[in-house]
Amino acid sequence: MYEINRNYLKLQGSYLFSNIAKKVAAYKEANPDQEVISLGIGDVTQPLCPAVIEALHKAVDEMAVAETFHGYAPDLGYEFLRSAIREHDYKERGVDIALDEIFISDGAKCDSGNIGEIFSENNRIAVCDPVYPVYVDTNVMAGRTGEYIKASESWSNVIYMPCTKENNFAPELPKETPDIIYLCFPNNPTGSTITKDELQKWVDYANQAGAVIIYDAAYEAYISEDNVPHTIYECDGAKTCAIELRSFSKNAGFTGTRLGFTVVPKELESDGVKLNALWARRHGTKFNGAPYIIQRAGEAVYTNEGQKQTKEQVAYYMNNAKIIIDGLKQAGYTVSGGVNAPYVWLETPQGMSSWDFFDHLLEGASIVGTPGSGFGPSGEGYFRLTAFGSYENTLKAIDRIKNL
Repeated sequence: MYEINRNYLKLQGSYLFSNIAKKVAAYKEANPDQEVISLGIGDVTQPLCPAVIEALHKAVDEMAVAETFHGYAPDLGYEFLRSAIREHDYKERGVDIALDEIFISDGAKCDSGNIGEIFSENNRIAVCDPVYPVYVDTNVMAGRTGEYIKASESWSNVIYMPCTKENNFAPELPKETPDIIYLCFPNNPTGSTITKDELQKWVDYANQAGAVIIYDAAYEAYISEDNVPHTIYECDGAKTCAIELRSFSKNAGFTGTRLGFTVVPKELESDGVKLNALWARRHGTKFNGAPYIIQRAGEAVYTNEGQKQTKEQVAYYMNNAKIIIDGLKQAGYTVSGGVNAPYVWLETPQGMSSWDFFDHLLEGASIVGTPGSGFGPSGEGYFRLTAFGSYENTLKAIDRIKNL
C-alpha cells in the first residue's frame, strides 16, 4: 500500500488567499450589485509593456519556422537572458555574478519552495514574523517545522523573528541559531526594508553561524531610498552564505506569464558540497524553467525601452501607494510601508482582529484586503493593502474607507 506525505496533513486549513477568495465569492453572491475593489492579493493589474509584447510576438513567429524553432530550453536558461540579468541586475551594481550561478525559473514563488529540496529535513528554519506564508508552508510539507501549536498559531521547530512597530518591522538577529534563514526585503507584507549596513550584520551572522540565507528580493524594483540594497550580494561575504530569489512578476507584470530566477553562488558549500552543483542537478532533473518565448520577453525588460516602460509601471503603483498612505492617515489610521514596496501595513482599530477588519472593509465598503494574522502570529492586529489596483479604484477605495 502506497503512503502519502503526512506532513501535508499538518497544514492548517487552506492557503491564506484561498480563504479570502471563498469569503469574497460568498459576499459577491449575496451582494451581486456591489462593486468589489480588491486591494488584497499581490497581483499586478497593468498590462505587459509594449517592449515585452513586441518580443513575445517576435518569439512566437520564430517558433513557427523550422530554422528558428526552439524546443527544450537549456537547464539553466538561455544565455541571452542570463547575460542581461548579470549585466543589469548585478554588474551595474558592482556585483560579480557568473552566468552559471543564475538559474532561470517559472517564478520566485516556485523557487522559494523548490530550493528546500537541496536541504536536509533536519535543518531548522528562521522566518520573519509576519512574512509571506509560502516559506513556512513549504517547510511544513518538507517536515522541518515540528508540530503546530494552536494557542500561539506557531510551529514548534520554527524560529520566529518578530517584526513589530517597536523594531520598525525589521527582525533582530535570532537568539537561537537557525540553519536556514528566510529574509524578504522589501518585505511582504509590511513593506519594511533595512539598510546595507543592517543587512551586512545578517551576512556576518550567517557566515559565523554556518547558516544559509534565502533572500527574497522580488520587490527590489520598488526601492526608492539610496541606503537600501537591491541585492544581498552588495554585502561583503554574501556569496558564501546566501541564495537570492528574484522575480519578473512585480517589476514587469509577469504574474500571468511566469518568469523568475535564483542565484546560487559557487562559493556556497556545506561539508565540501557546493550548493550550486546540487541546484544545477535538481534543475536538470526536475526542470522548472521557462519556455523560449517567455525568456525572450524577459530579455526585453532589460532593453532601454523595456527599462523605461517597466519603471513607469512601478511608479504608477507607487503613486497608488502614496494615495493609500495619505488617505488612511487622513482617516485616522496608523500606517507604515508603501515607500520602498507596493504594500501598506496598517494597524486595525482597537479591539478589532485582522479578520474582523477584513469583514468590516468587505461588508462596509466592498473592499478586499489581507488580514495580517495570515502572515504569522505577529501579524495579528494589522492589515495589508496593496497598491496593485488601478488608479481610479484606489481613489474610490480610499473614499469609501474615509466614509466608513
